[in-house]
This record gives sequence, C-alpha cells and structure tokens, in this order.
Amino acid sequence: MAAGLPATERFRAYGPRHLDDIAARFGAPDQIRETVRRLSLVLPFRVNEYVLTHLVDWDRVPDDPLFQLTFPQHGMLDAADEEQLGKLSEDPGDRLLLRDLVGDIRARLNPHPSGQQQYNVPHHEGTALPGLQHKYHETVLYFPGQGQTCHAYCTYCFRWAQFVGDADLRFAAPDPTGLLAYLAAHPEVSDVLITGGDPMVMSTERLRRHVEPLLGIESVATVRIGTKSVAYWPQRFTTDQDADDVLRLFEQVVAAGKQLAVMAHFSHPRELETAPARHALQRIRATGAVVYCQAPLIAHVNDDPATWSTLWRAEVAAGAVPYYLFVERDTGPHEYFKVPLARAVEIFQAAYRTLPGLARTVRGPVMSATPGKVVVDGVQRTPEGSFFQLRMLQARDPALVGRPFRAPFDPHAAWLDDLHIDPASPPDLTAALRGVPTATGTLAAGTAAHTSAAQETTAS
Repeated sequence: MAAGLPATERFRAYGPRHLDDIAARFGAPDQIRETVRRLSLVLPFRVNEYVLTHLVDWDRVPDDPLFQLTFPQHGMLDAADEEQLGKLSEDPGDRLLLRDLVGDIRARLNPHPSGQQQYNVPHHEGTALPGLQHKYHETVLYFPGQGQTCHAYCTYCFRWAQFVGDADLRFAAPDPTGLLAYLAAHPEVSDVLITGGDPMVMSTERLRRHVEPLLGIESVATVRIGTKSVAYWPQRFTTDQDADDVLRLFEQVVAAGKQLAVMAHFSHPRELETAPARHALQRIRATGAVVYCQAPLIAHVNDDPATWSTLWRAEVAAGAVPYYLFVERDTGPHEYFKVPLARAVEIFQAAYRTLPGLARTVRGPVMSATPGKVVVDGVQRTPEGSFFQLRMLQARDPALVGRPFRAPFDPHAAWLDDLHIDPASPPDLTAALRGVPTATGTLAAGTAAHTSAAQETTAS
C-alpha cells in the first residue's frame, strides 16, 4: 500500500466523477472502474485519500476486504438491473428512463428497514418530528441535518438512503429545537444518540450547537455519538484544524456529568492497524469518553472467525469496548452481503472462544429488527428437531427485554422474517414478533414474522 499521508493533509472526498483518476493512480482495471461507475448510479459511493492510501490493498483488488467495503461491486444489484443501467447510462437521450430505473431499483432495495420511517418517528403536540427516531424507551436517535454524510461510504450501509439525495427518504433535523421539546416532554429518555450519516463530518462549531443544549437537561445521562470517522478519517481527532476543539467539546460533556459514549464502527482489523487510528483513539479516550465498537457481519469483508477475533482483541488493546456484532440488515445489496444465521452463530462462537475475558463484552449475532434487537444465542439439537435459540436483547416493549424464544432451524435463514417462531412461545412475545407496531413503543398482532422484505419495503 502507498506511503502515509502528510500530517497536515486536508480532507477531500472522491466520488463517481473521480473514478478515472483513482483508476489511473492505483491501477484499477477498466472493467472494475466501469462496474463502480454503473452501480454508483444507484448505490452511494464516496471515498477519501486516507481510505485509498491507508486501507485498500490495491494488489488484492477486487477481492480485498476494504475495497469490497468501500467500492460498489458486480453482484450487488440484480444482473438484469445492472445490464439495463449500463445500456441507459451510455445514451444521453435515455436520461429520463435512467432516472426512473434508478428510482425503481432503490425502492426495491428496502430503503428503510425494520419500520424505522413508518414506526420510529416520534410526535410532539400532534406533529411528527423530523430527524428523530424513538424506538426504545430510554433512547432517542437524533439526526442533525449537517451531519448526514460520511467521510467515506460503506457499501453495506443500512442507511444508504440518507446519501442518495432523496429528501423523502432522509432523516434530518434542521436544529435541536424539536429534540429539546421532545426530551422535556419525555423524561424517561436518558440516552441521546447523535447519528447519521456521521456527526463527525461537522465542524466542531456546528457539532457544539447540537451537543451543548443537551448538557443542561437533567434527565439525559448519556450522550452517544455514532461515527466511522476513526476508521475512515482519524485526522478528525488529530490534525484537522479543529481537532483540539472537538476534544475539548468531549471534555465539556464529561465535565457536565454526562457519560460520553463514542460508538465507533470498525468492520475489519485493518482499520485499527494504522498509527493515525490508534492515535485518534488515544486522544478520544483521554477526554473521559468511552469508546464502544460495533459492526455487522458481512460476506466478502469479515465473514470468518479469525477476522473478528483479531478485531475484538485489537479494540481491547486500544482501550475500547467490543459491543455488538450485528447481522447485516435486509436492505440495499443485502443478497450480496448476507450471511445465514447458522453460519453467523458459528463465526461468532468460534471467535468468542478465543477471547480474553475483557473482550467478552461483545454480543451477537444481533438482528436489529422491527420488534427490537434479537440475539441468536445458538442452535439447540433436540429429539423434536433443531432450533435457533433466540432472545430479545432490546425491545419496543420493555417488558419483553431478556425474554427467550426459539424458531425451527433453517440453514438458509438470514433474517428474522425468514424464521417461523415456535408456536409454544408465550402469547405476548409471539404477538410482538408477529406484530406490526401501531405507534412508537407499541405492537399490534396480525402480521406474520416471516413477512417478506418486499412487503416491508411497501410499508416503508
């Protein structure tokens, strides 16, 4: 891989119009370049100099995990759709047809999985609050409008719809006014997760406008910041013009008596191997913030036990806390990235067995589904047959948290909708798992747990 960046390197994003330059600099074959160009008509594509020079191993392209993680690949879209994209994109006279095709493909990719747009948007005084989600009793998600992009885009991202320029698909709050009013009316909320996109793309001055008002709210105990910046642009905390300012803001949060949790996304050990990333984590932890690490299990990138064992050990060595291994959500190029639940359990358990005690904070494999976070604890072999052992790790209905249940083993199942819940499960739990929320925090029976992804796309 290429040599390191200058210490004062300024952030610069590269998109589809820079593909020729990227291919020329790093020797990407024409076929790969054209595939990325074609698929980026539908799937968002964005990288930067750090990703290109520190993370991608160009000698291993296209199989390199970090290349798979950041560059759209052949197979991520239906073959017929990809072929039609190629035909229409070559003829300037087909622009309207191309636009319609892109919109149709995106609609079929389930842009808002798990009912996040339909069921999670809270209301205050009869009005829906843009840029907020409230799924779990104690936690509100907040999407500041200026933070709805990233330093680079992950090809698997379940929030890809934030980045395609469609206002109807995008969560974004213009300012914290709605959030503050909602928190005042809901003192049960103790945690605010500032998310995106990536809040750390904002300048410290802008980020401060969203963070400081939370410090005076007594009911808010924890401020979380969801970010991939340590992996994709660690200079945000080291050499950017306002890097010291953002660390002082973190110190201010801690000094106000709040817990500051940086929810860092690391998908592969290589993202933690660079000196800039390790330095960034040191500086963040020195402010009193706690760094929690999470990522999904994704085919072509990290679908083997050794990768996860190495990653979790590296996180602990850096002073961070392994937190979640997620199951890839049923959205975007899901067919390309999905790993069957049976294999996910094998990978998690094989990696987990290699860990020291301090790294066994990690939980997984976890599906963040419509009724809540469902963890697959394992596979049980019985005289009646084999079953997935599952548990509600988090739920819209707090009474369901921690409740176990099971589903007949299916070697091909990759999501909760693929499972048939054991009819012997308790009625309230069965109703929740087979139900559809009528409002935030409530569930109504009537829709089968194996509702298809296509139906959920329609509902969203």
